[in-house]
Amino acid sequence: MYDDLETLQRETFDYFVNEANPTNGLIRDKTEANWPASIAATGLALACYPVGIKRGFMTRSAGIERTLATLRFFWNSAQGQEPDATGYHGFYYHFLDMQSGRRAWGCEVSTIDSTFLLAGALAAAAFFDANTDAETEIRLLANALYSRTDWRWAQDGGETVTHGWTPESGFIKHRWEGYDEALLLYVLGLGSPTYPLPPSSYKAWTATFRWERCYGYEYLYAGPLFIHQLSHVWIDFRGIRDSFMRGKSSDYFENSRRATFVQQRYAIENPLGFAGYGEHCWGITASEGPGPSSLKLNGIERRFEDYVARGVPYGPDDGTLAPWSVVASLPFAPEIVRPAISFCIHQAKLKASNAYGFKAAFNPTHPGTPDSTFGYWVSSWHFGLNEGPIVLMIENERSGLLWRLMRACPYIRTGLCMAGFDGGWLNHPGQELMLPVHGTA
Repeated sequence: MYDDLETLQRETFDYFVNEANPTNGLIRDKTEANWPASIAATGLALACYPVGIKRGFMTRSAGIERTLATLRFFWNSAQGQEPDATGYHGFYYHFLDMQSGRRAWGCEVSTIDSTFLLAGALAAAAFFDANTDAETEIRLLANALYSRTDWRWAQDGGETVTHGWTPESGFIKHRWEGYDEALLLYVLGLGSPTYPLPPSSYKAWTATFRWERCYGYEYLYAGPLFIHQLSHVWIDFRGIRDSFMRGKSSDYFENSRRATFVQQRYAIENPLGFAGYGEHCWGITASEGPGPSSLKLNGIERRFEDYVARGVPYGPDDGTLAPWSVVASLPFAPEIVRPAISFCIHQAKLKASNAYGFKAAFNPTHPGTPDSTFGYWVSSWHFGLNEGPIVLMIENERSGLLWRLMRACPYIRTGLCMAGFDGGWLNHPGQELMLPVHGTA
């Protein structure tokens, strides 16, 4: 099985080598022609380069060059209220033009996507630790970018953090409330040495959580699988607990394990009767889909969506599955994830003839196009936001590399402590890089 994982990891890593502008380090959001860069994909790339170096996918000098190009670009890019800037108050626009690095598509300054960018910068700072001019500059730039981010501004006078801001309309009305991928956002915001979030912001966030029982599992509910994964790409939550999880005698890692089993159980039960669902065929999350359209299939009117946040057990669910989300659960439940990965590779053939590992999504219920080689709908594209978690969660399960790097980041430790976490590796300062992981090197 590790041969399959190694091949998948290497092929997926190539996305960040090829779908990039080496001059500014920006990573294309999607493989479709003329598509802009995604700052979240760029942050994931910064975290993937250390994996590539360790696994022999790229040289250290190439990783340094790409990382410096990225960090220098963001440090020197235009920050301001102008509608074509790159960012504002230390945050950045969700999508950027691949060449100019300016705002694309009239998008928002995104607090969550900026979080992933900053986390990637901090991962690079932790990895490139040599006493050379280039690696010293990486550390200085990463710390400067993080320190420039004004988390208090992003609260817009409220307790929780807003989703973002545009120069045309001001702050977005939606806030990071309810259990979601903002776990990492709040940890980084609380750990800031310059403009930190108050601890009350984290308490206000956790006050909006929903604890549920599904298929015999009690867990902190979020429907899309990615919510249970993206913060865990960066932070090892095994054995550390905040006040909420102490009250549930659990932790966020165990919670993601349970959410993974809920996904599998839902696919086995298959309450809506979609084709293909089963023990080894699951993974419902935010993804591209074959819609928007409606088709009558076998006497049933089916509604298919485009890119939406699908989830279980309450939906929406239109039969679309995302193999990347299965791989991203590898550290939580390897006993059910490994067979599912094998199924995607060998039975569903979802990696065959693909340049970057798995395609983004597939839907065995939808007939696809007449020339489909699969006989059902399969996405034509790859997305950087999908590729990064594959590379990084395979590595976290194998060696724990990114977890080890981020354990040693003082801002992560401060943020977790300000959020009320304790236990586990947090109780052993100075030993973060020596702590075991359950995978193999």
